[in-house]
Amino acid sequence: MSMEFCFEATLIEWRGPAPFVFAPIPFEDSLAIKDLAKQASYGWGCIAVMAIIGATEFKTSLIPKDGRFLLPVKLLVQRAENLQIGDEIAAKICINFALG
Repeated sequence: MSMEFCFEATLIEWRGPAPFVFAPIPFEDSLAIKDLAKQASYGWGCIAVMAIIGATEFKTSLIPKDGRFLLPVKLLVQRAENLQIGDEIAAKICINFALG
């Protein structure tokens, strides 16, 4: 079983775990993801996902922060898509319950 979410976000910096650049997932989608977290989380509320930004597909884990989830944007993705903090992006994430 899997679920997909598509959203737009402004890239932010957060001095949490590397890579420091994140796409905040909208609150509505975060609430839906939170409902799935018990089934999909592998610990500390983190959820493994496949993500697509532009033409770049990558594996990462959503991180819970302040009532929503953050999508880490790896350096590889930042370079491939020429992204920096403050850029608007469109992203697609897929939560595959077999990944968690």
